[in-house]
Amino acid sequence: MNKHILLFALMISAVSISAQSIYAPLNADYYHLVDRADVLNKNFSESIHTSFKPYRATDVVATMDSADYLTSGQDQFNTQYIKTDHWEYWSEDSVQSKKPFLKKIYRSKADFLHVNTKDFQLRVNPILYLSGGRDNNSGSTPFINTRGAQIRGSIDDKIGFYSTIEESQAVFPKYVQDYTADRGVVPNEAFWKKYGDHAVDFFTARGYFTFNASKHIALQFGYDKNFVGNGYRSLLLSDFSAPSTFLKIQTKVWRIQYTNLYTEMIADAPYSSFGSNGTAEFPKKFLTSHHLSINITDNFNVGVFEAIIFNRGDSTGSAFEWNYLNPIIFYRSIEQYTGSPDNALFGIDWKWNIAKGIQFYGQGLLDEMVISELKAGNGWWGNKFSVQMGGKYYNAFGINNLDLQAEYNVSRPFTYSHESIFTNYAHYRQPLAHPLGANFNEAVLIGRYQPIPKLYLSGKLIFSQYGTDPVNENYGGDVLKDYNSRTQEYGNSIGQGVSNDQLYIDLTASYMLKHNLFIDLKHIYRDRDSVDPLLSSTTNFTSLAIRLNVAARDQSF
Repeated sequence: MNKHILLFALMISAVSISAQSIYAPLNADYYHLVDRADVLNKNFSESIHTSFKPYRATDVVATMDSADYLTSGQDQFNTQYIKTDHWEYWSEDSVQSKKPFLKKIYRSKADFLHVNTKDFQLRVNPILYLSGGRDNNSGSTPFINTRGAQIRGSIDDKIGFYSTIEESQAVFPKYVQDYTADRGVVPNEAFWKKYGDHAVDFFTARGYFTFNASKHIALQFGYDKNFVGNGYRSLLLSDFSAPSTFLKIQTKVWRIQYTNLYTEMIADAPYSSFGSNGTAEFPKKFLTSHHLSINITDNFNVGVFEAIIFNRGDSTGSAFEWNYLNPIIFYRSIEQYTGSPDNALFGIDWKWNIAKGIQFYGQGLLDEMVISELKAGNGWWGNKFSVQMGGKYYNAFGINNLDLQAEYNVSRPFTYSHESIFTNYAHYRQPLAHPLGANFNEAVLIGRYQPIPKLYLSGKLIFSQYGTDPVNENYGGDVLKDYNSRTQEYGNSIGQGVSNDQLYIDLTASYMLKHNLFIDLKHIYRDRDSVDPLLSSTTNFTSLAIRLNVAARDQSF
């Protein structure tokens, strides 16, 4: 599959005729600044459809450059910060350092080393994440030790490339350790090994090539993450799970953006490989999806999403179902044509900038539904769907750079699950949508304040109610389980099974010492109250971190 995709991408790149662009790495704090500009302008940016992330760097620069939202010194600082980060799409002269070290190092404010010629651009930067803290539940001192490098550039202004390589050792807070022990995975990561009694060791390498087939069609092939939606969470496709290999074709014309995503994923990662140097090949599966985004008006957008999870690894043919290369939307008819063995999901998303600084947004995902059973109200297991509703308020109550967000997410039991590891909506034993999987209600409140240009304050309050499974039972919260093992056919309700009430609070102060060099002070309070007393716990975790050219870790689950 990978060979066929790469060949296809290279063939199209050969006819590339327009300037390429890399993508701004996924980072919730960074993307908040771009989305802020989009909402404060009221009318949507002509460059970005915010419901599919990551954004192309050239579109980020265009959005910030055209912004008329600059009402404070903080906004001007943020705009200059983002444009400096992507000077290759703007102006090298404007970001040159006055006193580069040894005349070569940090000649630009954003880069350790860089080359900029007519036919070749190269930017090289170190990555560093050092964190230490205290967790009242942990038997050892939590820490993060990440070192790495980031490389990006372009060739002939037609082929772009990006790569990050990171080596990490960490002791995470106890609730994250418990997740790893239960699922056999480090959240957000792929292969890992044990390190000491409580620590984990993992190597992260992400990267891709970009090509422009025409002025309106861009291709990306690599190993990374994608995110669909305008919320803090995504119920369609999130960046919670590990990176994956994919080919993305994105067509943008008039008020429309159409995205085709073809992805190879890991169906399971056997426990026997964890903590060892296992060489067994992990079983594969595939995700193909379409997302159609339309700006109905200058301030109202609707998106349509569909996805198919499948595997054909048998004697009758190849592992990949070639019918799903069809770039036209509505996979369901193709799935029925092939015998309907796969997991098809359909979703919508929308956003509405109702006034300058105020946006409403939402999502809905339909996994399966029978209207007669829904009307009967008898809790039939097969009515599987998820819903999100949210709102953003920028410069809240007339206070510059005070931004508020409220969001509600709900998912019925058994949503995203299927008959096997090859068709459930998960990758590397981690949900592809919400971290809780399914069978939950969740309320999210987020506040962000930037009192001075280099200081960012944020607070997150997340309250969730969710159901977990007693031993040898299946109440629909774990998307990895075969839904044929369900405990009951009728009488299913959200939060069933072992009931859990959880409060998560994250308070963070982040100060930018130099360009992309941050010092973070963070406190996390997490209280889980479960019907099963063995699952109840209270966490108070405080940490201090310094990070360079890397996003802060988000462990809000």
